[in-house]
Amino acid sequence: MENNATREQRLSALRQRTSTPVLIVGGGINGISTFRELALQGIPAILVEKGDWCQAASGALSRMIHGGLRYLETGEFTLVKESVIERDRLLKNAAHYVFPLRTTVPIDNLGGGLINATRRFLRLSDKPTRRGALLIKTGLSLYDVYTRQYGSMPKHQVRGEAATRDRWPAFAPWVKYSASYYDAWISAPERLGYELIEDAERACPDALALNYLQLVSADGESVTLLDALSGERFTLQPHVLVNAGGAWIDQLNQRLAPTEHFTKLIGGTKGSHLIIDHPELLHLLDGEMVYFENQEGRVCIMFPWFGKVLLGSTDIRVDDPDSVVCEEEEKAYILESLRFVFPDVVVPESSILYTFCGVRPLPASNAKVNGQISRNHSLMLLPPDAAHAYSLLCLVGGKWTTFRQFGEEAADRVLRLIGEKRRISSGDLPIGGGRDFPAPSGQTAWLAQLAQQYSLPLFRVSQLVRRYGSRALPILQLIQQQGEQPLQHHAGYSALELRYLIEHEQVQQLEDLLVRRTSLAICGELTPSLVAEIAQLMADLRGWNVTQLQNHLQNTCASLARQHGLTDLNPTLFQEETRHVSQQ
Repeated sequence: MENNATREQRLSALRQRTSTPVLIVGGGINGISTFRELALQGIPAILVEKGDWCQAASGALSRMIHGGLRYLETGEFTLVKESVIERDRLLKNAAHYVFPLRTTVPIDNLGGGLINATRRFLRLSDKPTRRGALLIKTGLSLYDVYTRQYGSMPKHQVRGEAATRDRWPAFAPWVKYSASYYDAWISAPERLGYELIEDAERACPDALALNYLQLVSADGESVTLLDALSGERFTLQPHVLVNAGGAWIDQLNQRLAPTEHFTKLIGGTKGSHLIIDHPELLHLLDGEMVYFENQEGRVCIMFPWFGKVLLGSTDIRVDDPDSVVCEEEEKAYILESLRFVFPDVVVPESSILYTFCGVRPLPASNAKVNGQISRNHSLMLLPPDAAHAYSLLCLVGGKWTTFRQFGEEAADRVLRLIGEKRRISSGDLPIGGGRDFPAPSGQTAWLAQLAQQYSLPLFRVSQLVRRYGSRALPILQLIQQQGEQPLQHHAGYSALELRYLIEHEQVQQLEDLLVRRTSLAICGELTPSLVAEIAQLMADLRGWNVTQLQNHLQNTCASLARQHGLTDLNPTLFQEETRHVSQQ
């Protein structure tokens, strides 16, 4: 399917297909990765998602791409090795969105935690305890072994008290040592997810991905899909159905075969995060992440985020993934954890710009401490039987860093089921805007060359490249041909740029654009006037009348308030802003 195909063209292509070799249900990063892997092998798979791409847990990660340092303590050496390899692949293949991140661990003692760490390693204890400098140095030394063998990051360092105080004068008095090492962070995970879809459809034009399409029922041989936007229903017979539903895997299994007693596969935990506007803390961090254990031994993080600070997270067992939001108690918990490390840093409620949370699709577990539940992934195959004529492959667990490896494993299992073979590996394939993206040493010259080629200011070229990598080139060409004007209420975006995203990136709802195709929401840049201006832009492209526009605004405001704490976007403020939209 062409990447700029309209939704109606995509639905028309779906109407032509009564069967498919592979149907993937779930448009989070693992479902997307499996779709891409199959498309690279020429398999015309269909990927459907009931909401928008990376809308749930895959858009609620801590924005870290990490090797899994703490997994060494539970003996998951294979997962650490895999994570380091995949982290470094993303640094190379998605260099437009994934960047090195120097990380510091504050430590309060020299030898603490050794006995309990040994007990946890031997699965004799779930009890969290504080880890001393010797234990952390041992872990980081092992981490370095993997990094030197499979990666390219600098070695770790351990500082004594004087050196720690010199670098981190605001650390709490209990901090006696510190250790620093490198991992990575991702600037636009939702965008990277979409770019993987785009790459997949380019590799296999018969592959088809549709958001806002939900599997609602099954009769044993076929499944029924419902278009959430039009109400139209579609029937498909899959040879293999991949359940990539994340925290909803068990719910989907029951829908597929309600009479069959499926084993519970998922025991999800909720993780909440805050984005705060705090110049003092931003200055203290000075470009680094602080990775620390709070009062109860729960691992927390804080690091710079586009001039703001990202804080996280919580780890709470949940039964209903549809109802999760960042609660007031979680905000207080995260801020209390911050004060444990920086006791003199005061964060008023008004500094919280944005909250987000998601349910980690962890495997069902009886562990007493959530942090001890494995972050590894696994495949559960349910072969055809009396309840379903298709093979059902469930993707359990996983983490963002290792999505490519998980997708590869899932695709290889599917290929065996349909009698096909792998043709190409994705290990060294650039993703989306990472294609033809220069190394850091060559970026200055490249940006200058683009500015000259397209006769545009260097600042604007740099801004677009930072947002889209090499995928900015078609936008630069359009600007050169048509010219552009900044939005009235945000000088950093133009109507041309946003129209391009709407028309080329399956933007169906206003929230898709505000939260996932741009960083406007998470960076705290939304105002009622700006939201109304962008909503009218979408109304013009989608043919919404005044009533439809107001409904979109009200629904979007309610969702942003509920899911992200943006309570100042009162829909009543939009009446004047949108009164000039004519009835269609």
